[in-house]
Amino acid sequence: MVRHCVFLVPGDARARTGGTLYDQRIADGLRALGWQVDWCSPGDGFPWPDAAARAQAAACVEALPDGALVVADGLAFGALPQLVERHAARLRWVALVHHPLALESGLSAQAQVLLEASERRALACARQVLVTSPATASALQAYAVPAARIAVVVPGTDPAAPARGSAQGLSLLCVATVTPRKAHALLLQALAALRDRTWHLHCVGSLERDADNAAAAQALARSLGLADRVTWHGEVDAQPLQALYAQADLFVLPSLYEGYGMAFAEGLAHGLPVLGCAAGAVPGTVPATAGVLVPPGDGPALQAALQALLDDVPRRRALAAGARSAGQRLPRWEQSAARFAAVLEAVA
Repeated sequence: MVRHCVFLVPGDARARTGGTLYDQRIADGLRALGWQVDWCSPGDGFPWPDAAARAQAAACVEALPDGALVVADGLAFGALPQLVERHAARLRWVALVHHPLALESGLSAQAQVLLEASERRALACARQVLVTSPATASALQAYAVPAARIAVVVPGTDPAAPARGSAQGLSLLCVATVTPRKAHALLLQALAALRDRTWHLHCVGSLERDADNAAAAQALARSLGLADRVTWHGEVDAQPLQALYAQADLFVLPSLYEGYGMAFAEGLAHGLPVLGCAAGAVPGTVPATAGVLVPPGDGPALQAALQALLDDVPRRRALAAGARSAGQRLPRWEQSAARFAAVLEAVA
């Protein structure tokens, strides 16, 4: 018997964001296991969809047959409680929560309240909730989701050769969409105080999803005199991204919150020492033997940690060895897809 499910994922299926990449890789893994997987986009602009996106989402969901097993990405699922409730009796909703919507950085108190209430309503209709880390499972306790209805399926990694590093100074790699939560401004300010060291920062991630924030980050780099020390690559495909990991000496991302942090895991898989923040699931992803984590939003602590890692070659080498060891313990995508399939089987 062929198992069948539908992935409901907002935006462009080719997007290089962590959430969409996770969804794509799991869907591919399910297909390799013999599942029929369809893909449907409810539109863009989530978690604040406009009227056109809501209409597209409604059309997409209404076209699904009765009894369909629907894996709905939380970015859309939590923003569409009325639609979810309307079809809860005839569809088997499986919510895929990368991190609760209300925990996004830069939200007003009112927006946080609205998103939390919206997602709470939607999650009450889910027959199963899948999350990408134990930290997110814990965060959902505040949403009254019974623990028995939550399953953790962490992202996988691909086999990767150890990074070679750069032959011209230290190459720092930051992989993240340029949004307030990823705290690029904090990183730039910390690096500006270390301009006397030889380093170059490569920023990989969309400059269009939050164009105003990205423009502000680029303007800040110029105002700090770092225009020639920072390269903004934007979104890149898998092959050039692997090349950037290979030439890096240090992975750095001071994100204020992560539901898992796939880029951190990929850095570990390449044997890169990591500098990040002890926020969300990051401490569970990056062991102390592989990286340095500072309090989120703490600029002086970030600068001090950067300075220590830039100056202390033996420390970087020890963390690189720890990263290689941690990377070897991470699950592969085939394992994650098999775990995901087992959870869906129970719902089906």
